[in-house]
Amino acid sequence: MKAAVLYGQKDLRVEEVEQPSIMSDEVLIRVKVTGICGSDIPRVLGTAAHYYPNVLGHEFSGIVEAIGDEVQHVQIGDNVAVAPLKPCHVCEDCLSGRHAQCKNYSFIGSRESGAWAEYVKAPKVNVVKLPKGCSYVQGAFIEPITVALHGLYLMDFKPMSTVAITGMGTIGLLTLQCALLMGAKEVTVFDIDDQRLAAARELGASHTVNTLSPDLHETIKKSHGSQGFEMVIETAGVPFTELLCLELAGPRASVMYIGTPHQSFTIEPKQFEMMNRKELTLRGSWMSYSAPYPGKEWPMAAHYLGTGQINVEPLIDRKIGLDEMPEAFEAIEKGDVAGKVIVVM
Repeated sequence: MKAAVLYGQKDLRVEEVEQPSIMSDEVLIRVKVTGICGSDIPRVLGTAAHYYPNVLGHEFSGIVEAIGDEVQHVQIGDNVAVAPLKPCHVCEDCLSGRHAQCKNYSFIGSRESGAWAEYVKAPKVNVVKLPKGCSYVQGAFIEPITVALHGLYLMDFKPMSTVAITGMGTIGLLTLQCALLMGAKEVTVFDIDDQRLAAARELGASHTVNTLSPDLHETIKKSHGSQGFEMVIETAGVPFTELLCLELAGPRASVMYIGTPHQSFTIEPKQFEMMNRKELTLRGSWMSYSAPYPGKEWPMAAHYLGTGQINVEPLIDRKIGLDEMPEAFEAIEKGDVAGKVIVVM
């Protein structure tokens, strides 16, 4: 089969590799659409890959090509997506429903071969059927949608609440839509890119704020008074917005950190004091899994896509073929990509 194989930093080659074979509890999937995740970028352009050669890709959908003898919930020809985490299912964390904290896990598309290929295999429990009306492109967005849903579930998201979301990348724009579906009263979003803010308005944001504005803090005060927001979600993973969330949060607000910072930053005593004085609840979210595995996030994401309640098209920068992946990463490195890159087989 054909696959995009990573041999080293910036060394991505499309070539023929052996097609995977399945065991009795596994499913073989013919990949139809796969995406490039933000976490894939440092693996290809940097040195974050776990090993070489490696086939990445963990956001994908496809058709069931073959099933093992123990597989019953999907049949050959079914359209599916896949939860990429492979927890051990026997450790204390797994048995307690904390699969994302499993210390003995593998991961399709980073720790083992993934979906930047014509075929990929997965354990039966990881395979999620796509509902009628859900396209392969939509199906490739199920994994990032579950990341958004998981964060909202963990923070005990309250309907009819005022919401702030920082960062309008893929996860931010999906979190915006999920928050609205879960009953947010109004959602204000923050980003440095006017194009992303325009996409957020198109997708239902009540207010948009460019954080590069010189009068940002005054704008926040005028628009939202002294009470701040009841629910604050950070998706950018940028030090500035990580700290901005403390200012945006109102008294006894919930703050959820989904974005992961990649550089050190300092929190000043005045900023730390906001946590105390406002009596904030701060929490982090990692991946997108709950019990029973892979969790309610996965069928919920599939449902929202099948009903058309989540719109993914505004998030897509371009659709390419597998052979074009090396050139796509050159464009990403140059900063010429403003949204999700989708690979259509």
